Amino acid sequence: MEAEAIKDNRQLWEFQVRSKDIDWRHFVLPLDATIRAGAVYLDRQVDYVGSYRRLITEENRRELLVCHDMMGNYLEDRHFFSSEKYDDYRFVHWAAVDYFCYFSHEYVTIPPCGWLNAAHRHGVPVLGTYIVEISGRLDEVLATQASVDRTVEGLTRLCKHFGFEGWLVNVEVTVQPHKMPNLYYFVRELTAKTEEQVPHGRVFWYDSVTESGQVRHQNELNSRNAEFFRRSHATLINYAWSDSHLERSARQAEQEKSPRHRIFMGLDVFGRSRKGGFQSLETMDKIAGSGFSAGIFAPGWSFETLNRLGYNIKNPKGEERVNSAFLARNEAWWSRIWPTLATHPYMSLPFFTDFCVGSGRSSFARGFRVNDGRSFFNLARQSLQPSVPVDRNAVHNFEAAYSGGCSLSVVNYERAFRLFVTDFRLNRGVLLLGVAYKIDKEEEDRPTVDVLLRITPLQQRNQDIYLFCGNYREPLVTPDRCFISSLDEPLPPGRAHVELPEDPRSLGVGWQVRYYLVKFDGPVRVQDIGVKCQRPALSTSRVHLGAIYVGDFTMEDFAATRSSFKVYIPVYSRNWWQEQR
Repeated sequence: MEAEAIKDNRQLWEFQVRSKDIDWRHFVLPLDATIRAGAVYLDRQVDYVGSYRRLITEENRRELLVCHDMMGNYLEDRHFFSSEKYDDYRFVHWAAVDYFCYFSHEYVTIPPCGWLNAAHRHGVPVLGTYIVEISGRLDEVLATQASVDRTVEGLTRLCKHFGFEGWLVNVEVTVQPHKMPNLYYFVRELTAKTEEQVPHGRVFWYDSVTESGQVRHQNELNSRNAEFFRRSHATLINYAWSDSHLERSARQAEQEKSPRHRIFMGLDVFGRSRKGGFQSLETMDKIAGSGFSAGIFAPGWSFETLNRLGYNIKNPKGEERVNSAFLARNEAWWSRIWPTLATHPYMSLPFFTDFCVGSGRSSFARGFRVNDGRSFFNLARQSLQPSVPVDRNAVHNFEAAYSGGCSLSVVNYERAFRLFVTDFRLNRGVLLLGVAYKIDKEEEDRPTVDVLLRITPLQQRNQDIYLFCGNYREPLVTPDRCFISSLDEPLPPGRAHVELPEDPRSLGVGWQVRYYLVKFDGPVRVQDIGVKCQRPALSTSRVHLGAIYVGDFTMEDFAATRSSFKVYIPVYSRNWWQEQR
């Protein structure tokens, strides 16, 4: 079971794909539109656990399209089950992404199911690519309206069969003037049918052909390509734009009476025409400052360019040297541009992650190495990823993993840092937090580990309560900061997460599972999840985070839990609050 492109119209019209008899619903997760909330801007407070969030309105809304175009694609990621090249390119920064496009220079690019599963798990729609670089294929499509309808039907059928959400349309050949009406008809019908028949369906037009039928990238939205903009959901603008192109695009959007976020200005990470690489922030700042959405071409730059630095990125078994270098470069690149992006908070409970990025030198379960120690690359196994880059705060560790292929090893022992931006509503006011972690050395003076949660009452948004969930002798509750101890008695039967067993005999060497249980006197929101680890000056121990779980407990289960360390916090008791101050 491998992903493959469609080469010509006969294949497309007659549905000639090897996997046409496979029911892909058994292998591709549907898009989980409930996993995340509407995006917010964190600006320069990206990794701080705090209340700063700039709300998004129709006036300041910007979106992000990531166009994955790496070495022709259909590489190790084409396999459904797995390959052993665990160091290959992986994408993990889904919280900023509104659309993900899998791109190749084949005629019809169908996204591999590993990418579909990883994106859908994070609530991100996936686009395939319809690219025409041979004029004869387009001539066949535009011959008549019937041939256009047949092509639209074929493309829509592919979306429904393989489980992806739409298309990036890129016409890179000259269109004869008398065929332009049928090209407009094609874009309109594809947009309409995709929207009607495909859940969350979207069609993007790429800035290529103009109204004359000539391939002339405009690098802006103007009267020469506006008709395609009107007939699609959005336009991806070529990446060779200038400040004057931004100004003219803004004027055209005003003439179209369209919000600017439907215009995606291109950034080529390889730096063609505009600054890319580690100077990409300058380009992204200009896009954001003009109020446009962004379309990032080739974020695989962080992996692909390792060969220029002396790394062997083509070893079929993978290399740890490549793996660690790629992940470090990738985190560093995304952390630089993140202040220009919007971040989607997680909102669905229960929430669980083991931090697996979809690959590993080995597979792990509860801290034990399994599967004969074989390496794997399988994006379908990717777990929910941190909401923000972990650059300079943590690194992925493929040797000390709890579950899946890796853990997060803390490197910032100076201050708390954010992992997840959340909007978890606890309508019953009862919070259950589970965490798996490991301290890798037995020292007399060991690091301390706190999972830090920021809580707000539903009816008092300006009040923050910080829960420090760690290893305390007894709980301490104050109006602003609460220090919570882990439970010293088991949860009621069936309430512990299956991947976080309470019996330490079920865990690999050194791993610990802790549960924390808190009841508030009304409904609350969990708005941030972070970590605060402190390490003594002479200690060389490292803290590894293996898994985090957040559950919405019932009042009955809270009452049935016998531990003396379960905590009651009266956030709505105004008199108590004022007395404590």
